[in-house]
This record gives sequence, structure tokens and C-alpha cells, in this order.
Amino acid sequence: MAVAGTTGLTLMVPRLGTAGAAIWNYVSTDIHTDVDATDYFTDGYDNGLKVGDIMFVSKSNATIGTTVHYVTTVTANGAATIAPAILA
Repeated sequence: MAVAGTTGLTLMVPRLGTAGAAIWNYVSTDIHTDVDATDYFTDGYDNGLKVGDIMFVSKSNATIGTTVHYVTTVTANGAATIAPAILA
């Protein structure tokens, strides 16, 4: 299920200059594996998402929790895809 609009998407820490990553928070009732779907954020570019940005995904109902992800692609049509972060 793709999502458009900024509902639930909040910029927590902007990127400094042209390099580096911004940090985002996204709150939804969708599970994190749904949020990882290709082009889930249909207007990701318009919202300011860029490849390499970090995103906390928080589930707001049932099994409440937060996972860490990063932006993997932002397509020419403006959609963005995220993937789970690898934490070691």
C-alpha cells in the first residue's frame, strides 16, 4: 500500500549542507514490512526525502514499536523506497 502526503512523516533533523543525511520519523498503522514496499512514499521527493536519509518507522496501533530504515531510492516520478537499516 503506497502512501502520499505528509501525514505521519516528520523531519526531525535536517541535513547540513548538500552532504549528509536527514533524519525522519514516520508514524503509521502499517507494519514496517509494508512501509518497505517499492515506492511506498509516492511523493517522497516532494517531501524532501533523499537517498541515504535515515527514517524511524513507528507503528501506532496493535504491536507498537519503532524500527530504523534508510531511503534507498527516489525515482524520477518522485516516489521513494526505504529499507531496514543494518545495525551492528
